[in-house]
Amino acid sequence: MRAARGGMDKVLLSAILLIAVLGIFFIYSATWDWQTESGHFSALVIKQSIWVVIGIVLLFIFSASDYLKILNYAYIFYILNLLALVFLLVFGGERYGARRWIAFGPVSIQPSEFVKITVILVLAAFLGDRREKIGTVKNYIASIALVMPASALIFLQPDLGTAFVLVPILFSILFVSGEKIKHIVLTMAAGLASIPFLWMFLKGYQKNRLMVFLNPDLDPLGAGYTIIQSKIAVGSGGMFGKGWLSGTQSYLNFLPERHTDFIFSVVGEEWGFFGGVALIALYALIVARGIRIFSRVPDVQGRAIAAGVVILIAFQVLVNIAMTIGLMPVVGLPLPAISYGGSNTIATLISVGLLLSVSRRIER
Repeated sequence: MRAARGGMDKVLLSAILLIAVLGIFFIYSATWDWQTESGHFSALVIKQSIWVVIGIVLLFIFSASDYLKILNYAYIFYILNLLALVFLLVFGGERYGARRWIAFGPVSIQPSEFVKITVILVLAAFLGDRREKIGTVKNYIASIALVMPASALIFLQPDLGTAFVLVPILFSILFVSGEKIKHIVLTMAAGLASIPFLWMFLKGYQKNRLMVFLNPDLDPLGAGYTIIQSKIAVGSGGMFGKGWLSGTQSYLNFLPERHTDFIFSVVGEEWGFFGGVALIALYALIVARGIRIFSRVPDVQGRAIAAGVVILIAFQVLVNIAMTIGLMPVVGLPLPAISYGGSNTIATLISVGLLLSVSRRIER
């Protein structure tokens, strides 16, 4: 069923709201302390609940807005986001070996999470203004050049995962906007050919992650520890899981980062194969609704926004779950609206709000 013009896609809305609420419960479980039997009122759960509420409010604001009017401010949003990234590199404090967060008292903001949205918006605005030039080499190169500053600044933090996610966003938007496939294929081929050259620019821990992906036993107590424990957690869940608050890898503290990048391990251990599949099905529902939207919206800008949001969510889900079960290297991409983190949660809900805004232009 299509969303009516001016109406709300209730299926899409219900799916993202359910995911956001489930995220709070999963974080509750991941932070549960079996010795004190506490966790549900911990600071992390309270913070995540606040961020979800803020994100939902912003979701409704963006979904009720005309995305074409929002695009009038796309370049401003993008430039401000780039300035925030520059500020991080110059003045930002280092945390976990990277400069990714701007602190405002007890609250930290990660600008790179919002770059994913501003890149989508600025590309939609750029291609919408130059729709008659779409398909030309000059326009194709200009589109790539537009995204390069954001990708480079994020790479320098360093944040390889977020810098990498901008690539499929860029190519998906170019594809649905009408750029020639041969241009995209040639660029991707050139990128793959340059991988050996890029190796020398990676940080030591990034190289270790790639080596450990090929052989987790290479450093089982160091770089390979988290992925080994993650696979144990997911595998031990079996078909139906160990039950709510019963994940031994979690409450015995064997699994690091279990409330952030590796929260799917908690889902797999406590809710098993069927629980994991149910969560993936919710994401698949969002992706399916998004595909219906960008295939039916009449304008270039709407297609660009919808395709960008679909790829943003789908790619992050794919990479996060794949790295959790050892099918991809650990690159630090969160599970959208599930992993603990205000910037990720709010950015994800805003992006779905934009998708809902685009759906309003689809006639029944």
